[in-house]
Amino acid sequence: MNILHINKFHYFRGGAEAVYLNTARLLESKGHRSVFFSMHHPQNIPCETSCYFLPYVELHTNNSGMMSKLKTGGRILYFFEAKKLLSQLLDKYPVDIAHLHNIYHHISPSILHVLKKRKIPVVMTLHDYKMVCASYHLQAFEKPCEACYGGKYFMAIKKRCVKESLAKTLLSTSEMYLHHKALDIYDNVDIFISPSRFLKDKLSEMGFKKEIVCLPNYIDSEKFRGLSGDVKRQRDKKENSLVYFGRLSPEKGLLTLIEAAKILYQGNKHNNCATVKIIGDGPMREELREKVKSDGIDNVRFFGYMKGEDLYREIRNSMAAVLPSEWYENNPMSVIEAFAMGIPVIGARIGGIPELIRDNETGLTFQPGNAEDLSEKIETLLADSSPFAEMGKKAQQFVEDELNQEKHYRKLMEIYGQIAL
Repeated sequence: MNILHINKFHYFRGGAEAVYLNTARLLESKGHRSVFFSMHHPQNIPCETSCYFLPYVELHTNNSGMMSKLKTGGRILYFFEAKKLLSQLLDKYPVDIAHLHNIYHHISPSILHVLKKRKIPVVMTLHDYKMVCASYHLQAFEKPCEACYGGKYFMAIKKRCVKESLAKTLLSTSEMYLHHKALDIYDNVDIFISPSRFLKDKLSEMGFKKEIVCLPNYIDSEKFRGLSGDVKRQRDKKENSLVYFGRLSPEKGLLTLIEAAKILYQGNKHNNCATVKIIGDGPMREELREKVKSDGIDNVRFFGYMKGEDLYREIRNSMAAVLPSEWYENNPMSVIEAFAMGIPVIGARIGGIPELIRDNETGLTFQPGNAEDLSEKIETLLADSSPFAEMGKKAQQFVEDELNQEKHYRKLMEIYGQIAL
């Protein structure tokens, strides 16, 4: 089968890109051919069809002039060049099915009209709440928000949901009304895939009426089993560590994590105190560092962006991973990756996180935004780490049994088979 994979970034940037690229690799390993359509970027993985990729655009910059901003706005609403380049690609590389991921803004759903005209079946994996929310996250002022329930997108303007900017929110709101009301452009998607039950149910609650099937993200458990090792967990400050790895942005709840670390530090200055390792980069980098410095929190360490073996080493040398998110997480790859290495996770009880973390089996959950509750869960770990070793084994077994490649491939083929001849 020749499969067209479309995503706005063609390198390992975040969870959505990992799913996009790893899905293509999995399908290629089964004998299918991948055809890619994306956007140019210096970090892109080389591929045969990159000559058809779209020009790169940086959306959230204040350095561009008025004409450039107007051009970018037009690209977000309906990108004619994307239609043209995709048509040229398909003339040379015919495909049997198209599998879309994140196409909003940089590519735009204008490409769906090309696929519809050519009668190419379309599957789209959802990675966020953009189908019902102008700002992706169902969040306003760093709190969950469902004000646009039932297609009342104008509520976003009242709250200035997009980067707290009226202009950006107006553009995103216009995009929602154009795509979902005027054009109903997503009618051209045959089946939507949701990696979590929570995302599927929440979209339905918010008024999204399209067909959605659940297919959790998968991982190459064999690769990660080799990384798990037999980690020695000693009861001293250097070995008693927890790790957060991911984007440093407001919705990730990192201020709550740092506050929990502060509670631990103040209560254990002369005793054993867990080190909290924060790995990643993002818009909150300097704010978080300044918070730790000004509050004199000595048990938090920042590692910056890491990948590959350097990242995996820090994860597997930790007693547990932490995901303190304060938005409706979907099916976070960070939890799945930690599980695959035999590392349990302490996660916020929000969104799709509880679908992965089973309390006292594969980790612990806490009330989102509650630093006291999080610190208590960490104290539970410090008091007796032996149950966490058992949780790590169960977490790894859960991934191998439920989120393995073969199971994912079979289900994906069933979905493709429903719409492709």
